[in-house]
Amino acid sequence: MRTIPKKVDADGAEATLRARGLRLTGPRRLVLDVVRATESHPTAEWVHRMVRRRRPRVSLGTVYRNLRLLVAQGLVKELPGPHARFDGNLSEHHHFTCLVCGSISDVQGPATEPHSRALCGRVAAQSGFSVTHHRIEFYGRCLECQRRGGRRASRGRRPAP
Repeated sequence: MRTIPKKVDADGAEATLRARGLRLTGPRRLVLDVVRATESHPTAEWVHRMVRRRRPRVSLGTVYRNLRLLVAQGLVKELPGPHARFDGNLSEHHHFTCLVCGSISDVQGPATEPHSRALCGRVAAQSGFSVTHHRIEFYGRCLECQRRGGRRASRGRRPAP
């Protein structure tokens, strides 16, 4: 498990929020830092547990509100699904979801390559839609679940964040 960095470069987060009349408060900065410091695509509950290590009085509601605000401002991505997951990696990339344990991993792929743009062009031409972006998802069993023979993690083991 990664530790939360003491100070993370906000990469324009403060300027982005201030331009919209919002502040980068202590809890908001910490939520952003936690999401950007992990590659595990955490749930809001996992982010809340990590935030409470540094600020024990931060509520789950505060974490949810800040995650929604950070998503709305384009500083964090939200992954669709039955349980919202968040991604601090704003670069164009795809995801692999393990159908056994539910873990989500980044997959580098043809997000901006010519054949990807051609696919968007074909979809737009055939449907009349105005395609702004697309997402490719991969599903299967991760390496760890393959090693376990596809069995779910034991009860004593924590599920992926």
